[in-house]
Amino acid sequence: MKQKLQAPIFLFGCPRSGTTLLQSLLATHPKIASFPETKFFLYGVATYEPKRQKVGLISRRLKPHLKQYFNNEINRPELLKYFPKIPILDLYTRSFIKVLNFLTIEQDKSLWLEKTPDHLLHINYIEKMLPEAKMIHLLRNGADVVASLYEVTHKYPQGWYGSWDIDRCLERWKESIEISLQHSQKSNHFLVNYEQLVEETDTVLKQICEFIEIEFDEIMVQDYGKTAQYLSLKKGGRIVSQEIQKSNADKFNQIFNESQKQYILDSISEFKKRFLTECSANSSSAISGQLS
Repeated sequence: MKQKLQAPIFLFGCPRSGTTLLQSLLATHPKIASFPETKFFLYGVATYEPKRQKVGLISRRLKPHLKQYFNNEINRPELLKYFPKIPILDLYTRSFIKVLNFLTIEQDKSLWLEKTPDHLLHINYIEKMLPEAKMIHLLRNGADVVASLYEVTHKYPQGWYGSWDIDRCLERWKESIEISLQHSQKSNHFLVNYEQLVEETDTVLKQICEFIEIEFDEIMVQDYGKTAQYLSLKKGGRIVSQEIQKSNADKFNQIFNESQKQYILDSISEFKKRFLTECSANSSSAISGQLS
């Protein structure tokens, strides 16, 4: 008899928002299987190939990516045979789900967690293919994210398609926040504030566990560093510290001069005002809390 798995989890957020930390904390749970970033939908959806996207074909980038991922990232090349020869995205997605289900059962786990920050851009398609899936969004202070993005893309430009300027960092954070908040009222979506996560780790993890319908386990906080070593991709600067970092305020002050800092803070403030003005009165209070 096939093992019945619980609904899978997708973890989203702007890059450098702490998604690898949260993934590591959750993946340390005895019932949760997780993997290095699959980037399946990022490479699979033919966003930059409109003719292929229109007829439901995979992007030409997907097959080389899958080969690299299963050969080099998780060392399971034999799993590539489960993907179809016909390059239809829906068929590839079903195979992708089956492979993650297989890996989860193989590890004797109850559910799997997939974390690729940029899958935030493909929520609608993911929900179409996996309507039972649960989505966790991690939101972080804009100044901290911009500082971290700016630093990492200059330090590891090869892993980020070049160095990002301040405006690109700001726009990436704003886009992520807007998308997450658009889904905030859905019952299968759960928004997590990074600052609260690091200040009240146990409390927030208990809330998340309740959302995904598993019992909280203290081992999540005790051993997450070991899990992070497997999940992190060091080549892109994605390294999780053994200690939970509460703020990037020092990084923000060290990286930028006074003029740059004021420009960033003004841009974030203007974004918050505009977004809250556009929100309905019923949801503005909750959203304000996530943007603070």
